[in-house]
Amino acid sequence: MNNSSNSHPFKNPLEEPSRSSKIAEPCILVIFGATGDLTARKLVPALYNLARDGQLPPHFACVGFARREKTHEQFRKEMEDAVNQFSRVKPVDKNLWNNFSNQLFYHRSEFDDDNGYEQLRGFLASLDTQFGTKGNRVFYLSTQPSFFPLIIEKLKQHQLIYPENHPSGSWSRIIIEKPFGHDLNSAMALQQEISKHLSENQVYRIDHYLGKETVQNLLVFRFANPIFESIWNNHHISHVQITMAEEIGIGTRGLFFEEAGMLRDIVQNHMMQLLSLVAMEPPTSLKAEAIRSEKVKVIESIRPFPIDNFNQYIVRGQYGKGYINGQEVPEYRQEKNVSPTSKVETYVAMELFIDNWRWSGVPFYLRAGKRMPKRVTEIAITFHHAPGFLFKSEGKQMEQNVLVIRIQPDEGISLRMNCKVPGLTNQIQPVKMDFRYWSYFGSTPPEAYERLICDCMAGDSTLFARADEVIASWRLFSPILEQWQARDVDHFPNYESGTWGPQEAESLIEREGRHWRLP
Repeated sequence: MNNSSNSHPFKNPLEEPSRSSKIAEPCILVIFGATGDLTARKLVPALYNLARDGQLPPHFACVGFARREKTHEQFRKEMEDAVNQFSRVKPVDKNLWNNFSNQLFYHRSEFDDDNGYEQLRGFLASLDTQFGTKGNRVFYLSTQPSFFPLIIEKLKQHQLIYPENHPSGSWSRIIIEKPFGHDLNSAMALQQEISKHLSENQVYRIDHYLGKETVQNLLVFRFANPIFESIWNNHHISHVQITMAEEIGIGTRGLFFEEAGMLRDIVQNHMMQLLSLVAMEPPTSLKAEAIRSEKVKVIESIRPFPIDNFNQYIVRGQYGKGYINGQEVPEYRQEKNVSPTSKVETYVAMELFIDNWRWSGVPFYLRAGKRMPKRVTEIAITFHHAPGFLFKSEGKQMEQNVLVIRIQPDEGISLRMNCKVPGLTNQIQPVKMDFRYWSYFGSTPPEAYERLICDCMAGDSTLFARADEVIASWRLFSPILEQWQARDVDHFPNYESGTWGPQEAESLIEREGRHWRLP
């Protein structure tokens, strides 16, 4: 009997044909700030791995745009060294690299030099002829955010970006690295400048966390498994914890971090993306706009922090001296390019509520910090206690069921549940069911930048932040930043490196009889 009519034509039962058959279109990728760390560590290794996996379009070229003097060959050699060091797949295939590197070029110019943009325009036209890239362009802005409006204005002025639905059929898109603004006012001003030259469909605001395999799997996990979606609400869930912890300090990023801090650098973007995916309602389809609209609804439903009493709901910290993996490390104020009296937070913990029918009364606890005992990003969903009358004789309350979605470093999903210990007694012990990507599928998931760059070349904006999503997040947190700026802090540093944060963060969650999970 032929059962083909009943079988799923796609590997992922939730995917639509337009998602599963995604094809990157011919294009030239221009990386502004190409001599920076991001290009070497992430972008070019991602392009190489896409080429290795057959995901780059056959007609493709990449041009690095930066201010340093450099030849094509010098740029290619530097990128070869970077790929050898940072690619997820090693060793690098020499023949593949030779073919790929012939598509790499370098263009030297200042970001405000009109002549440099005119020369770029001519150079890209010649590459169109050589590689058959049809005039399609992706401009990746890997520069300081202050250069974003200038670069976009120059690109428009020199006809390097075109209106949407251009008569020639060619398209142009912009990828913008975070941070998108410094606060609500600056984000709105930046958006206003960008909208003068680009439509929303041409702007791809990148958040690399959305490219991680486990994050992408959240939609499938929730909406393709009715056993979980049916209990994904306040009737069954006690609370949710989202943790983003790093062992490292700020390293060489002192100048940047002094301007940013943990709330801007991590919470306002990465954590809000994870929160919105966990809490969103089922979208009407898997099209980009349907998913992004549901994410915006979540952020707009978060209860604003009471400004006159916000310290009850949010805690900030700064790391002091301590030990990481047995090695003594300095306090934040002793790091390079950091003020010895800095008041910048390296740790944030908060309790927030989503005021809608699904999540009414369920607290979400978020914490992000540097110099933590280990590197981990995870989402822990804790369910309500089971009624205790059946097992009162055991003398203690049973453990709650906890579903943990691990984003990094060991991507996977685990479920803690209660089980009877073998033997003649009725002793109950929590056990764990554990799924790990690498052990089940037998391969390392693609890096986030591989997926996101490929998506942009295919015109799929699902995993990129929309303007109203970014603005809604800034609207929530800008009042906190203003209060921190206005209120002095006299107790920094307030946690040792190698610990899980300040005592105030423990008090934040313990007042409800709960505890931070130890990952």
